[in-house]
Amino acid sequence: MSKISRRQFIQSSTAASVGILGAPAILNAANKGDKLRVAFIGTGGINGRHINDTISHGDLCTAYCDVDTNRYANIWKGIARLEEEGKSWLAKKWKAAKPFQDYREMFAKAADQFDAVMIGTPDHSHYPATVLALEHGKHVFTQKPLTHTIWEARQLSIACDRYKLATQMGNQGHANEGNRQIAAYVQGGHLGDIKEIHCFTNRPVWPQGFVCPPGADPAPETLDWQNWLGPAANRPFLGNRGLDDDQERKRGGSYLPFNWRGWLDFGGGALADMACHTMDSIFMSLDPGFPTHVEALNVDTLTNSAFPKGSTIKWTFGPNEKRPGFDVYWYDGTDNAYIDKNGKPRRHERLEELAQGESLANSGNIYVGTQRTLLISGAYGDSARIIPKEDHRALAMELKEKTGDHRPTRVYERSIGHHTEFREAAIGNQPYNFPGSNFNYAGPFTETVQLGNVCLRFPRERLAWDGPNLRFTNNERANELISKEYRKGWNFKLSKA
Repeated sequence: MSKISRRQFIQSSTAASVGILGAPAILNAANKGDKLRVAFIGTGGINGRHINDTISHGDLCTAYCDVDTNRYANIWKGIARLEEEGKSWLAKKWKAAKPFQDYREMFAKAADQFDAVMIGTPDHSHYPATVLALEHGKHVFTQKPLTHTIWEARQLSIACDRYKLATQMGNQGHANEGNRQIAAYVQGGHLGDIKEIHCFTNRPVWPQGFVCPPGADPAPETLDWQNWLGPAANRPFLGNRGLDDDQERKRGGSYLPFNWRGWLDFGGGALADMACHTMDSIFMSLDPGFPTHVEALNVDTLTNSAFPKGSTIKWTFGPNEKRPGFDVYWYDGTDNAYIDKNGKPRRHERLEELAQGESLANSGNIYVGTQRTLLISGAYGDSARIIPKEDHRALAMELKEKTGDHRPTRVYERSIGHHTEFREAAIGNQPYNFPGSNFNYAGPFTETVQLGNVCLRFPRERLAWDGPNLRFTNNERANELISKEYRKGWNFKLSKA
């Protein structure tokens, strides 16, 4: 009998499984209360939080995957925590979990051993890993941004109801009280009609605006570089070559541990990293639907390799039966914070004008209504307050007289927790679409964010967006950026309805 290579095994096993919709292991009343069996794709970075959340719920890790075996350390830290808490029986179960460096192999060999998948990879691998999870009948929690492209986001939005599995995007601030308070201000009519919303961030805190440096570096022995590349085209590994943080920021060009965020081929820049947090309250408050237009008002040093050092982006949302139209603005990097010619730290002049003398956090939002202005400090919707202070006090007194509470009447119930929402749906205690940032919500949200990254390539050109038909009506070159090419062996597709 002839032997087959590991690569051939993965390709043949994956091909056999993709296109066959698996039945979720835990989704019905008979299984309520069972421990959720979880697999992790990526064990470093944000998945360290997912590991802790899984432990806190007393659930099981039965398989895990990371392209760098050094990252397995987070799993072992989790096991040590279980032992310290006297949960030796659970720690023993976790120790039996199977490690992998290729998630395709994990699905091929161990899919029957887990019910849900937590995906915390670089952005370019979110979609293929999520598709494999859904195709194998697994509930899936995928980090933000949900996808790397507009087309991928539309596909996962469709998948939510097609597969009827628990899904959640990892924009944890969606469960915060701050975003709920913003919705109460907006939907309660306390700002009047919304005219403009301004969103700003201190990102990037990694190199952007660089040109790919020449040469190549040896990949660490613990890293499977080809699997890290995944669906992206082959290229040599680039390390930081012994540079310190400041030198690295100026030169750019390395990939790890998180500089990949600045690369066009792997990340989504400042916008995709933070807009899924900072713009979340817009989708919770206004359910805006598709924008009609998107435009990059300013782009500071976009290259063929990297996202820009700073940008200002504008989305236009048309009116509907519930509200007038409004505009959303985004400021990042050098367009949000800079040093003026006199050496004074400044913010974008429009932000300073709207703040009316109030101090601005590094990240946040300003909602401009026909009656009042709302200032939010931070990327997660927290610390919402009417500005100026006199207007805030006047509204608080008015609300106190009418309702007995100085705060607006809530329109969203308190969340039980972002991870807990997902878990409750995965074990069958709640419907599959119970999580607040399920893919029906997160897909259109991510589409809108990624429209901003497309318009960066066409500065000061107002792109007209036909959302229902997933295309720009006035720029064919922009339409070429709605999707992307996938390397052979990584182009996974969802089952047809």
